[in-house]
Amino acid sequence: MSGVIRLATRGSRQAVTQAEGVRSSLAHRGFDSELIIVDTHGDRTQSANIPLHHIGGQGVFTKEVQEAVLDGRADAAVHSATDLPTDRPAELLIGAFMARRSASDALIGRKLNDLAIGATIATGSVRRRAQLTEIRPDLNFIELRGNIETRLQKIPDGGAIVMAIAALEVLDLTAQIAEELDPNVFVPAVGQGAVALECRGDDARTVEALKSINDDVTCTSVTVERAYLGELGAGCSAPVGAHVVNKSLTAFLGGAEMNFRSTIELVGDLERDVEAARTLAVTARSVAGV
Repeated sequence: MSGVIRLATRGSRQAVTQAEGVRSSLAHRGFDSELIIVDTHGDRTQSANIPLHHIGGQGVFTKEVQEAVLDGRADAAVHSATDLPTDRPAELLIGAFMARRSASDALIGRKLNDLAIGATIATGSVRRRAQLTEIRPDLNFIELRGNIETRLQKIPDGGAIVMAIAALEVLDLTAQIAEELDPNVFVPAVGQGAVALECRGDDARTVEALKSINDDVTCTSVTVERAYLGELGAGCSAPVGAHVVNKSLTAFLGGAEMNFRSTIELVGDLERDVEAARTLAVTARSVAGV
């Protein structure tokens, strides 16, 4: 097919490496592509160490990348699926999800059981803080932002940082992991480990190209997870987790008085499973009081 597909992406090493993986997959399907690097609000505030929920939460890493597609500078947007809000521009569709890497979180520095009473954990995620506090209410938390390499230099003395294993996999840094956290207990963020690709719904050429590299299992799993998040109306500023694996959905929602956690079996019919995820979110909101 003639014409180069322009892929908009953030400029971090992780984002560019992910986008290069998309380029490689497209090339295997006979599509030429190139990267368009976009500066985002989230990237511009990295060095200020401001919590994400204070600068807009979910969407701060995606809005400008989406705009590059909407205004014609690019044909498709490449996102970490965890960054992609459920409230999206109507003109864009999710054309593909790449095959998922690990969805789990990990501790860097020390294992959970090796942390002394009152040890410090660095993480910018309210979800991770809520789940770790369930197990270790004695822990202290500090903010953590910056690119992957910067975060790895901020391990507190005697403490640890929490990171997505997928981010470390992308950059071949998994040797840094002290402990992989059980995703059934430390429920991952919605879409964690997956790369999402958006394009304009009226761009038939790009729609066809993205469809050719879509991973069906990942697409189904993340779609169900996003249905849970979408029903809550929550972004990354809320303590929300959802993870689909082996036809089971494990969901988490942190509340002021009580956290919600549940695992349900899925039936393998996407429409019914999406509805089940939404129903579970209604229950979660009631239990957690959110």
